Amino acid sequence: MSKRRVIPGFGLSLGFTVTWLSLIILIPLAALFLKAAGVGWDQWKTLLTDPRVLAATRLTFGVSAAAAAVSMVLGLLVTWVLVRYSFPGRRLLDAMVDLPFALPTAVAGITLTAIYGKSGWIGSRIAASAAWVRDTWQPGGWIGEQVKTWAEFGAAYSSFGIFIALTFIGFPFVVRTLQPVMEDLGKEIEEAAATLGAGRWTVFRRVVLPLFVPALITGFTLAFARAIGEYGSVIFISGNLPMKTEILPLLIVSQLEQFNYGAAAVIAAMMLIISFALLLVINLLQRRLDWQNR
Repeated sequence: MSKRRVIPGFGLSLGFTVTWLSLIILIPLAALFLKAAGVGWDQWKTLLTDPRVLAATRLTFGVSAAAAAVSMVLGLLVTWVLVRYSFPGRRLLDAMVDLPFALPTAVAGITLTAIYGKSGWIGSRIAASAAWVRDTWQPGGWIGEQVKTWAEFGAAYSSFGIFIALTFIGFPFVVRTLQPVMEDLGKEIEEAAATLGAGRWTVFRRVVLPLFVPALITGFTLAFARAIGEYGSVIFISGNLPMKTEILPLLIVSQLEQFNYGAAAVIAAMMLIISFALLLVINLLQRRLDWQNR
């Protein structure tokens, strides 16, 4: 006699779930890898060792990781303020966190470019400060190149502009991941540690923060994954300069515009492989930390 389930329809719902996930995820990914596999190993090697592709890969993953890390730190601070304190306008600030979710990425890119460009409210100040540093200190190397770009264009059309855009679109993921965890935690643990003589910084560092680490890693992972594939907001503020401010999604689109579908599939497959590997490592770290906290 088969075991009866409280909620009927398991077989039907499971079949619908597998079919739907196959149509929107598994089949497109399989088609991508099949297209990339048909190119040949020699062309794979030629494409993936191309200096332009390597520069775009370093920029995409490096700036995405930096933006996700900053979003993790600032997201923890913002979540702490929204959950732990009551003040006028708190609900309005809480609602503003979701604006990057609702705002079209192209609109966000245009807005950020207008604000952080040389003629923008913030970009003009960055350009003036960078010009002073350039004329006074005359730094060399990579820093000198960045300072020269900021003095000429403000924060736009540089890797810093890409960092601003990726932080903007990834920041809400951290806040919305941490918020329910912090709301469920309550203040009892903090008050108990305080009664034992622990200071505020000690309570936060030794008691509260370890409980937030798994959620912080989850928020970092979501922000990082979102930043890697971002296109709309970056193409306006980056300037799309090959070897300097060109990201991998833009490189894929440029290959598609030239009807070079094989090269686009190879670059996209490389992005997926690297992303899957990084997400696997991050998830394993999260599980280990979660197991240690139990």
